[in-house]
Amino acid sequence: MSDDPPLQLKPRLSVSIGQAQAIVNRAAPGATVRNVVELRGGEISTILEIALADAPDCILKVYPAQLHWKMAKEVYVHGLLRDVDILVPRILLADDTGSVIDLSFVLMSKLDGVELSRRDPELGDQEQFAIFAEMGAALRRINDITLDSFGYIGPNGVWTSHKTNRAYMSTQFDRKLTEFCARGGDAALAERLRAGIAARAHLLDAADRPRLCHYDLHAGNVLVTPDGTPQLSGIVDFENATAGDPLMDIAKALYYFTPKDAARREGLLAGYGALDRPDWQATIALYRLASTLELWCWFAQVGKADALAGLTRELDNSTGQDVAH
Repeated sequence: MSDDPPLQLKPRLSVSIGQAQAIVNRAAPGATVRNVVELRGGEISTILEIALADAPDCILKVYPAQLHWKMAKEVYVHGLLRDVDILVPRILLADDTGSVIDLSFVLMSKLDGVELSRRDPELGDQEQFAIFAEMGAALRRINDITLDSFGYIGPNGVWTSHKTNRAYMSTQFDRKLTEFCARGGDAALAERLRAGIAARAHLLDAADRPRLCHYDLHAGNVLVTPDGTPQLSGIVDFENATAGDPLMDIAKALYYFTPKDAARREGLLAGYGALDRPDWQATIALYRLASTLELWCWFAQVGKADALAGLTRELDNSTGQDVAH
């Protein structure tokens, strides 16, 4: 097991009215801060709503010190989305100087609506199908954006670029399997996973152009109208954005669905549209394995040891799996 201390996430800080006013003054001179309230959500960053007396409310997103670079990344990705026909927050201000608060932050416009996760449990199958179809259509528009190379997006574009999707994903699998073992994962399981991944690596060749992937599109990052039949009102949180295969983005969006979530799954796929790829289900299954491995390493890194046994079982079950869930 790694001796590294758990990564410190979600900064615990109190932003005073005065500090919030100093931030708002730079983006909306003349606007008066009424209140500052921490919102739920945001596993990595602290999310605060700043209520204004004479202007639209805004959102303050504060990044942990160890992941301060995610501020610049989010600004970069929002720039890519500027002309896309989906509602995303506007970046009003980005600051990493520590002049008002000690941590990097962005000030963003506040979108109308509530998290889909808050409304989803009350919806019937038809409403779930419809709203997840809207979510799938939005994901397709995000994936229509092309980049110059495959790879994880950093503060100023793709960090370590790869010419092909297979080269990128092979590097990712190798890195995560190494981390899996370093953090106490079973070495024999890692070797079985490595062999299974190698046998299916040809599936990665069908993605010939790097596309913008949200890579964390779930009901907590989707905003919908608060009452009546839900309609999509925004997409948030691009911290995990990647230049990769759209099927990887779909696999991540489907990751937390269970068999009882058939209406959501079918809606998302219907809204996304035709998947003109051979063996797309087997490819999604391979990307699901990548998501499970990443999640195992992430939970190990942040100290969520109680979640590792279930993920280990899923990894073990995936060694002979060739179709999507």
